[in-house]
Amino acid sequence: MGVTVFTDEITGPIPAPRIFKAILDSHNLLPKLIPDKIKNIQVQGDGGPGSIKQINFAEDAPFKFVKHRIDVLDKENFMCKYSLIEGGIIGDKIEKVVETVKFEASPNGGSICRITSEFHTVGDFQLKEEDVKIGKEMALKTSKVVEAYLFENLNAYA
Repeated sequence: MGVTVFTDEITGPIPAPRIFKAILDSHNLLPKLIPDKIKNIQVQGDGGPGSIKQINFAEDAPFKFVKHRIDVLDKENFMCKYSLIEGGIIGDKIEKVVETVKFEASPNGGSICRITSEFHTVGDFQLKEEDVKIGKEMALKTSKVVEAYLFENLNAYA
């Protein structure tokens, strides 16, 4: 087994506490904002560490679903760590994906989101950055939709 690590940084206009609250409520928010991509998100547990979130995608998506296990949730420091444990790209080449997402204040009053993705591969499979390009693009588009919603709805997650 090998581990391939990618890091990303996304800046946005929404303050870290507010965007983090929206992320915590993603199981309610995302199916409303992008129903053409996400049918629903089911939560098993209380939403804290150990909870499982199953994201069920729309019919035309490349995957039917993914399951994330929340490993760490630090609400005071706007950080969460979760593992993709089933569905999506999990299979004969990738055992699991561990994502750490941390929001920090940016100098302009918005936020900086730092993402670390650890791909745990099976055997000697070598993952390349272009192999995860679609997932990165989808995450970026989703974050922009959430930002637009929060920008237009100033009282949401305030």
